[in-house]
Amino acid sequence: MRPSTRREFVRGPAGRIECAVDAPHGSPRGTALIAHPHPLYGGTLDNKVVQTLARAFVELGYQAWRPNFRGVGATEGVHDEGRGELDDLRAVVEHVQAQKLVLAGFSFGAALQAQLSKKVTIERLVLVGVAVTSFDVPEVARDSLVIHGENDDTVPLAAVLDWARPQELPLIIVPGADHFFHRKLHVLRGIVESNWR
Repeated sequence: MRPSTRREFVRGPAGRIECAVDAPHGSPRGTALIAHPHPLYGGTLDNKVVQTLARAFVELGYQAWRPNFRGVGATEGVHDEGRGELDDLRAVVEHVQAQKLVLAGFSFGAALQAQLSKKVTIERLVLVGVAVTSFDVPEVARDSLVIHGENDDTVPLAAVLDWARPQELPLIIVPGADHFFHRKLHVLRGIVESNWR
């Protein structure tokens, strides 16, 4: 992603977890843990949406951690349908021991981060293209930043609205964006940066 990206390995329940770590200039204001899309459909820590989120958080002064899920890259273990992956995200949280922690995720990763937000203390949650049609996504905090593409054909906007409506949870909809925010990554980055307190 950037020349300063370093690789770190965290001990997880199924073996080592490969992470890409990007640091801001100066002392970080906190840590952003960013989860990638479904590993069985090509999701990796190098996914463009995940990289865009990492860039936004580094710009905002956070250290950004992007782990690879089980069986992806140099991360050990095999895909566990979200259960083991959730344990692995928690292992990374325990490793970084952040005073201020932001959880962010895309698609499958967003669904897992919503679950993890119930188990750890966080500053804020950012969900992009959250996979509400494939996974049990719990209610989230009212200040969560939920971003979705208008033309998402992987996770239809209507399904996300159905999930958000009972929570009275606002969404930010990117007009013309598909699931992967093709040609809209700059818009996604701008939304995250401008919506931060």
